[in-house]
Amino acid sequence: MALSLVIAVVSFLALWIVVAYSLQYLPTIGWRPVNWLVDFLGVVGVALLSWLLFPAVVTLIMGFFLERVAAAVEATDYPGRGPPRHQSIREIVASGARLMLLTIALNLLALPVYVLLPGFNIAVFLALNGYLFGRGYFEVVALRRLDIDATTAVRHRFSGRVFSGGVMIAGMFLVPLLNLVAPVIATAFMVHLFEALPSHESACTSN
Repeated sequence: MALSLVIAVVSFLALWIVVAYSLQYLPTIGWRPVNWLVDFLGVVGVALLSWLLFPAVVTLIMGFFLERVAAAVEATDYPGRGPPRHQSIREIVASGARLMLLTIALNLLALPVYVLLPGFNIAVFLALNGYLFGRGYFEVVALRRLDIDATTAVRHRFSGRVFSGGVMIAGMFLVPLLNLVAPVIATAFMVHLFEALPSHESACTSN
């Protein structure tokens, strides 16, 4: 939890600086009131983009430490489990980077909906990121026990449960302060969801 807090705060501050630096190049004109409006919208844009991109960025960085979270939950609640499948650094980085890039791209595409349709935008955020985070955190947990093909097969078979879990994770990222430790809670939650699936046991045995 402490490590998650530190990483999340540093990630958010770094993201804020990067977005603010990028938006300072917005064009200006000679009319001062319009420039003030552009500056104000720039501040709002920095806050909004940082908030939207934060879950993807912090999840990527925390991806190197979420293995510890999953291992701790298994040791406490599933002590009979054997050692996990070995994962290379390349596999971990590729999975996290793919999730981050996809999350950023789709949320940027959905940005007009977030800005122009208040109320409905929350539902879009939860649905879009529920799919992404359900898939991403499920893979973090499942790939410790299954290869990529088996993981994909189990995720597709129980897509409804994985999506519902992802919606709950996306909801955590909307709550201030809770979002700082959301990756840790999400990983622990997904371990329990994975262990409760009736089909993964045979898949684990075969792998």
